[in-house]
Amino acid sequence: MGTFCSVVKFENLQELKRLCHWGPIIALGVIAICSSMAMIDSVLWYWPLHTTGGSVNFIMLINWTVMILYNYFNAMFVGPGFVPLGWKPKNSQDSVYLQYCKVCQAYKAPRSHHCRKCNRCVMKMDHHCPWINNCCGYQNHASFTLFLLLAPLGCIHAAFIFVMTMYTQLYNRLSFGWNTVKIDMSAARRDPLPIIPFGLAAFAATLFALGLALGTTIAVGMLFFIQMKIILRNKTSIESWIEEKAKDRIQYYQLDDDFVFPYDMGSRWKNFKQVFTWSGVPEGDGLDWPVREDCHQYSLTIEQLKQKADKRVRSVRYKVIEDYSGTCCPLNRGIKTFFTSPCTEEPRIRLQKGEFILATRGLRYWLYGDKILDDSVLEGVSRIRGWFPRNCVEKCPCDAETDQAPEGEKKNR
Repeated sequence: MGTFCSVVKFENLQELKRLCHWGPIIALGVIAICSSMAMIDSVLWYWPLHTTGGSVNFIMLINWTVMILYNYFNAMFVGPGFVPLGWKPKNSQDSVYLQYCKVCQAYKAPRSHHCRKCNRCVMKMDHHCPWINNCCGYQNHASFTLFLLLAPLGCIHAAFIFVMTMYTQLYNRLSFGWNTVKIDMSAARRDPLPIIPFGLAAFAATLFALGLALGTTIAVGMLFFIQMKIILRNKTSIESWIEEKAKDRIQYYQLDDDFVFPYDMGSRWKNFKQVFTWSGVPEGDGLDWPVREDCHQYSLTIEQLKQKADKRVRSVRYKVIEDYSGTCCPLNRGIKTFFTSPCTEEPRIRLQKGEFILATRGLRYWLYGDKILDDSVLEGVSRIRGWFPRNCVEKCPCDAETDQAPEGEKKNR
């Protein structure tokens, strides 16, 4: 019993370290500023102890804050769920349809992907979110999406309070000068007067909170729309990208067959229930998933293996001609390279003149690939992957004669 308690405390302590990251610090800071300023301003604008409307307004504010924080911490601390270390399919013959993760020493279950940040294979991985400093996946997809819904709704309510507070307070100050009638709901008519004065500092703080609330409403609202769009199709962000690459691969090789996404149940309501349940616990075990009748159990993983093989075929070898320090936005590689740095948490790799890189995809001014450390890199035995500036390398003569190009490069030509 004592051992169990010590393990639980240790795991909780490890999870609390997730708060020590710029994402949660900023997210919780925005929530704290908007919530506290909305409560303070609601006291000035619509005194909660004098009217029923004021009481309802104040209770709603508290309710938004509690629900937002509940779903936020659920998404962060419950986590996405990880594929057990050493996992194998029940039928050993099915392993030929799966990729093997050398880090986790396990096969990648259907819909799972390895996260470099979490250093584990994540069940039904959607993406690694820096704002919760954790992955969004099988277990916390619903909590994460509810957070994306509640945060804009709470910010809209707070923004309304900010606008009304500034309007009524400024109007009352003008009214005092002109001896006109004052607004009844304003704190200026209360006796005694409010403890919190609405001066220049309070006006600036309210204006700042209003900007945060509006910005959060737009940014998080867009993320919610994107998440709901893929949830209603029973996909994840990664699976949507896999489906796009499947269509590109079929078009590139002019194949007759077509890729059908296997997990779309054909009904938005059925797809919705795959994520949201009354109990709050998602359906299934995160390892086995229901598929369409016209699809194979491993249709998606088979397509992933085909894309992986295709990536090796279409990769291009480059030689490093200029040193690169591995910084995110290098100032010495040109203005265009600086401002077009890939907006991703994927790593950058340091380059030294004379090294070789095997590029697999690219943007106009950046490439992504594996640093060739030895001859076994093509089999994935030893490699260092990441982004690097395109003007630091040149294509090797042996590859310059072919039409092959990194994925995405031809579209940018």
